[in-house]
Amino acid sequence: MNPTAPSYPMASLYVGDLHPDVTEAMLFEKFSTAGPVLSIRVCRDMISRRSLGYAYVNFQQSSDAERALDTMNFDCIKGRPIRIMWSQRDPSLRKSGVGNVFIKNMDKSIDNKSLHDTFSAFGDILSCKVVTDEQAHSRGYGYVHYESDEAAQDAIDKVNGMLLNGKKVYVGRHLPKRERDSK
Repeated sequence: MNPTAPSYPMASLYVGDLHPDVTEAMLFEKFSTAGPVLSIRVCRDMISRRSLGYAYVNFQQSSDAERALDTMNFDCIKGRPIRIMWSQRDPSLRKSGVGNVFIKNMDKSIDNKSLHDTFSAFGDILSCKVVTDEQAHSRGYGYVHYESDEAAQDAIDKVNGMLLNGKKVYVGRHLPKRERDSK
């Protein structure tokens, strides 16, 4: 392993919840203000070439990617707030369920940013999402994936049963569908 080799994976961001008309050029204009961008790819349907609503932005330096994550998360592009997180190319962390929290009975006014702001008090968040319908209205539940299981447990212990925007929320471990179905 060469310690001086650039660490591209940690300088890669996932950018989600994109408006269908957002282009690589628009993202380049936005993200290059954080530092030199190596590449940008808006993911598209192979046949129709329509945007799938997410992209990857690769920076030369992880510090620039971190600056973009810290300063641009939930900014609006074409009237939609974008959701930024570190790109996790290895799905094992996501699929392990470690650090994954499920929140339900949320007030419909809670969006991705307010969910992130509420739950970031307990630890570093890898991803956070309020589930929405086709019109982008909240369905009243969401997910927060923490970097550590301890942060997830802390959030469960402190927020479960609390009132958020006037509604008592349930916060618990996210169980994959196959585990929920077997119970």
